[in-house]
Amino acid sequence: MTGRPVISFIIPVLNEQDTIGKLLTALEETFPDAERIVVDGGSADQTQDQARQKCSDFIVSESGRARQMNAGAYRARGEYLFFLHADTSLCFTAQDVKYHIEQAPKWGFFPVRLLGSHPFYRVIEYCMNLRSRLTRVATGDQLIYIRRDVFDQLAGYADIVLMEDIECCKRLRQLCRPLIAPLCVETSTRRWQQHGIIRTVVLMWSLRLAYFLGVSPARLGRYYFGR
Repeated sequence: MTGRPVISFIIPVLNEQDTIGKLLTALEETFPDAERIVVDGGSADQTQDQARQKCSDFIVSESGRARQMNAGAYRARGEYLFFLHADTSLCFTAQDVKYHIEQAPKWGFFPVRLLGSHPFYRVIEYCMNLRSRLTRVATGDQLIYIRRDVFDQLAGYADIVLMEDIECCKRLRQLCRPLIAPLCVETSTRRWQQHGIIRTVVLMWSLRLAYFLGVSPARLGRYYFGR
């Protein structure tokens, strides 16, 4: 890769051996000029081996999405930083993104589509996309992107164990409105499949409500990761 890339994909991972290779292959084929930075938080499976073969840069960091994404952003050279989850895939081309960022957005995110045919997934994704449009707050599944100078102005993600995406969006929307892409990303439904659709929905909305009411991310993290 020569010259400064326009886009740097920053992918925080932890035990993602079933997803990271496929994702990096797709990114390499569709976005050959973009950086693909993988930040591993201490995987105990084959994630590191698979990622090293396909990424532009590989980093081992302290675990925690915020810390991992900040570490990746620190090394990134792109004008735009795209924070991508390992179980999310892109439903658009490099030309689509080029046209979108020619509008010079400071930040934004993408509507999400959930994998799977269960009718309730359509309801969930509709509610997620409606909520994010109304509140101008996205979750990590929605491929949040931030212009490099804006990310530096924010001093990156807050070093919190949970809700780092929501906290960051709240600071970003104080600067300007996000530019929501007319494209979409597709994300895995594995957490709904593992824990049950209703139970997962109730958990996620309960965590968001508790955070809105002032419960600290540290306390929410102890509950969420200690289940």
